[in-house]
Amino acid sequence: MDKREEKLCEKIGYEFHDISILENALTHSSYANENHTKHGRSNERLEFLGDSVLSIMVSEYLYKHYYNMPEGELTKIRSNVVCERSLYERAKEIDLGGFLYLGRGEESTNGRSRMSILADAYEALMGAVYLDGGFLAIRHVFMPRFVEPIKRAAAGKSLKDYKTMLQEIVQKNKEEVLSYELKSESGPDHLKVFEVDVMLNNNVFASGRGRSKKEAQQDAARLALVLMGEIKP
Repeated sequence: MDKREEKLCEKIGYEFHDISILENALTHSSYANENHTKHGRSNERLEFLGDSVLSIMVSEYLYKHYYNMPEGELTKIRSNVVCERSLYERAKEIDLGGFLYLGRGEESTNGRSRMSILADAYEALMGAVYLDGGFLAIRHVFMPRFVEPIKRAAAGKSLKDYKTMLQEIVQKNKEEVLSYELKSESGPDHLKVFEVDVMLNNNVFASGRGRSKKEAQQDAARLALVLMGEIKP
């Protein structure tokens, strides 16, 4: 077992019977494309599986612990704790980005800290644990990490994306106008990088970068919130 996988197993409290499944979960498509024989396929199929496992795990917990809550409210809570930002936070708790196998392009553009990559990798990790140890292992390893986020969501303390947070702050002053403009895009099709300006009253407030326009907008909004002192860098 590679030290990378061994350390991650210690962090999550689970020892894989088949370590190749974990290696697959940590392999981003950019690395798989550059190293065809190293780890084989990327973690995208495991991500697909993990997404379903996560939904079932959280749904079961909500059904058992919030038995007086109607279906609509349960759905809202589940959506809040399985969203990209929530998974990103869970991934940061175990420093998942530091364990990923990334291609050179993603390494050079801070892929290890990118929200979409970390959220997807967390789902892939869940898929890997499910394949290796079944649903009991999933409950043991991951459910404790979602209890507090569920409690916060049930109490109405929902996670909000950066664009929503910024919009809510700006709209308190009806004279302020917030908008986003594409500044540039570069790189080949499989490694596109977009740069977006967030505009306040037609003036550039902050600029963000991402592998998609939406990701760049979120990054720009995040940097704007940092400048405003609303969140930490």
